[in-house]
Amino acid sequence: MKKIYVFLANGFEEIEGLTVVDLLRRASLEVVTVSITGKKEVIGSHQITVLADEVFENVDFDDAAMLVLPGGMPGTLNLGEHVELHAVLEKKMEQNCPISAICAAPSILGDMGILKGKRAVCYPGFEDRLEGATVTENPVEVDGNITTSRGMGTAIPFALAMIARFKGEEEAEKIGKSVIWS
Repeated sequence: MKKIYVFLANGFEEIEGLTVVDLLRRASLEVVTVSITGKKEVIGSHQITVLADEVFENVDFDDAAMLVLPGGMPGTLNLGEHVELHAVLEKKMEQNCPISAICAAPSILGDMGILKGKRAVCYPGFEDRLEGATVTENPVEVDGNITTSRGMGTAIPFALAMIARFKGEEEAEKIGKSVIWS
């Protein structure tokens, strides 16, 4: 079965990472959290320690259904500086694998040129980093295989957009209602 990989770096925004994991697992999607820190323990931006499922170096990502980048600071900076993650993102883009990023993390995709010609959103103040994108103020933008979202407050619709991609709108609505979202 294909897996959705959620990358965790020290300083990641806990709600953006864990809301996605929670809702996708409620939809019975296989989600794997991946630490880029060299160990399974990752410390979020609000000093919450999370135990990732895997360490980056132990995963080959050939079975990736989607890659997800949570935002937060300095988590986004740490993800952006991880050379091996960049290589995985580039390879998966070439393979047309969906990639999702929220908050400041779409800036990583913008810096890599992945957002050229796409509609995209990000946390206010990072718009200039979305190189080549048409920037909107929607809570979530889905454009082809790229999904972006604005921040912590949009984590639920961000996750529901991913559920809709894999399980359809009806399942996304069902999960949304189950958590009193809609």
